[in-house]
Amino acid sequence: MLYKLTAVAGWAWLAFIIYATVSPLHDRPTLTSSADLEHIGAFSVLGGLFCVAYPRHTVLVCLIVLGSATLLEVLQLVTPDRHGRFVDGIQKIVGGAGGITAGRAFLSFERTSRWF
Repeated sequence: MLYKLTAVAGWAWLAFIIYATVSPLHDRPTLTSSADLEHIGAFSVLGGLFCVAYPRHTVLVCLIVLGSATLLEVLQLVTPDRHGRFVDGIQKIVGGAGGITAGRAFLSFERTSRWF
Protein backbone atom coordinates (compact mmCIF):
# COMPACT_ATOMS: atom_id res chain seq x y z
CA MET A 1 0.00 0.00 0.00
CA LEU A 2 2.89 2.37 0.79
CA TYR A 3 4.32 1.90 -2.69
CA LYS A 4 1.02 2.74 -4.40
CA LEU A 5 0.52 5.88 -2.34
CA THR A 6 4.05 7.09 -2.97
CA ALA A 7 3.66 6.37 -6.70
CA VAL A 8 0.53 8.53 -6.87
CA ALA A 9 2.22 11.23 -4.78
CA GLY A 10 5.33 11.08 -6.97
CA TRP A 11 3.44 11.49 -10.23
CA ALA A 12 1.31 14.28 -8.73
CA TRP A 13 4.45 16.01 -7.48
CA LEU A 14 6.03 15.72 -10.94
CA ALA A 15 2.90 17.26 -12.48
CA PHE A 16 3.11 20.13 -9.99
CA ILE A 17 6.80 20.66 -10.80
CA ILE A 18 6.01 20.71 -14.52
CA TYR A 19 3.30 23.31 -13.94
CA ALA A 20 5.57 25.45 -11.77
CA THR A 21 8.43 25.23 -14.24
CA VAL A 22 6.72 25.98 -17.55
CA SER A 23 3.89 28.24 -16.39
CA PRO A 24 4.20 32.00 -16.90
CA LEU A 25 6.34 33.71 -14.32
CA HIS A 26 3.44 35.53 -12.64
CA ASP A 27 1.59 32.19 -12.17
CA ARG A 28 4.61 30.43 -10.66
CA PRO A 29 3.98 29.36 -7.06
CA THR A 30 6.73 30.28 -4.60
CA LEU A 31 7.27 28.63 -1.26
CA THR A 32 10.47 30.34 -0.13
CA SER A 33 12.38 33.46 -1.05
CA SER A 34 15.23 31.31 -2.37
CA ALA A 35 14.66 29.76 -5.79
CA ASP A 36 17.82 27.70 -5.30
CA LEU A 37 16.33 26.03 -2.24
CA GLU A 38 13.07 25.41 -4.10
CA HIS A 39 14.91 23.68 -6.97
CA ILE A 40 16.87 21.40 -4.68
CA GLY A 41 13.94 20.70 -2.36
CA ALA A 42 11.38 19.99 -5.07
CA PHE A 43 13.57 17.50 -6.87
CA SER A 44 14.83 15.84 -3.70
CA VAL A 45 11.21 15.16 -2.72
CA LEU A 46 10.54 13.88 -6.25
CA GLY A 47 13.58 11.59 -6.15
CA GLY A 48 12.64 10.20 -2.75
CA LEU A 49 9.03 9.56 -3.73
CA PHE A 50 9.91 7.78 -6.97
CA CYS A 51 12.65 5.76 -5.30
CA VAL A 52 10.27 4.47 -2.62
CA ALA A 53 7.47 3.94 -5.13
CA TYR A 54 9.60 1.91 -7.55
CA PRO A 55 12.30 0.24 -5.39
CA ARG A 56 13.34 -2.33 -8.00
CA HIS A 57 13.65 0.14 -10.87
CA THR A 58 16.46 2.43 -9.78
CA VAL A 59 17.71 3.10 -13.31
CA LEU A 60 14.22 4.06 -14.47
CA VAL A 61 13.80 6.30 -11.43
CA CYS A 62 17.10 8.04 -12.24
CA LEU A 63 16.02 8.51 -15.85
CA ILE A 64 12.66 9.99 -14.85
CA VAL A 65 13.93 12.29 -12.10
CA LEU A 66 17.20 13.46 -13.62
CA GLY A 67 15.81 13.47 -17.15
CA SER A 68 12.83 15.59 -16.13
CA ALA A 69 15.16 18.07 -14.42
CA THR A 70 17.14 18.46 -17.62
CA LEU A 71 14.13 18.49 -19.93
CA LEU A 72 12.27 21.08 -17.89
CA GLU A 73 15.24 23.45 -17.96
CA VAL A 74 15.41 23.07 -21.75
CA LEU A 75 11.65 23.67 -22.03
CA GLN A 76 12.05 26.96 -20.20
CA LEU A 77 14.08 28.20 -23.17
CA VAL A 78 11.01 28.07 -25.42
CA THR A 79 8.68 29.92 -23.07
CA PRO A 80 8.73 33.68 -23.64
CA ASP A 81 8.99 34.91 -20.04
CA ARG A 82 11.09 32.14 -18.50
CA HIS A 83 14.77 31.34 -18.85
CA GLY A 84 16.54 28.04 -18.47
CA ARG A 85 19.90 28.34 -16.75
CA PHE A 86 22.65 25.78 -16.44
CA VAL A 87 23.00 26.46 -12.71
CA ASP A 88 19.28 25.82 -12.13
CA GLY A 89 19.56 22.52 -13.99
CA ILE A 90 22.53 21.45 -11.87
CA GLN A 91 20.63 22.35 -8.69
CA LYS A 92 17.68 20.25 -9.80
CA ILE A 93 19.91 17.30 -10.69
CA VAL A 94 21.75 17.52 -7.35
CA GLY A 95 18.42 17.64 -5.50
CA GLY A 96 17.06 14.69 -7.47
CA ALA A 97 20.20 12.63 -6.88
CA GLY A 98 20.07 13.46 -3.18
CA GLY A 99 16.43 12.41 -3.00
CA ILE A 100 17.15 9.14 -4.78
CA THR A 101 20.04 8.46 -2.40
CA ALA A 102 17.84 9.21 0.61
CA GLY A 103 15.11 6.96 -0.79
CA ARG A 104 17.58 4.11 -1.29
CA ALA A 105 18.83 4.59 2.28
CA PHE A 106 15.25 4.51 3.59
CA LEU A 107 14.57 1.28 1.71
CA SER A 108 17.81 -0.23 2.98
CA PHE A 109 16.98 0.64 6.59
CA GLU A 110 13.46 -0.70 6.13
CA ARG A 111 14.80 -4.05 4.92
CA THR A 112 17.36 -4.38 7.71
CA SER A 113 14.81 -3.50 10.38
CA ARG A 114 12.73 -6.49 9.28
CA TRP A 115 15.57 -8.78 10.33
CA PHE A 116 15.39 -7.68 13.96
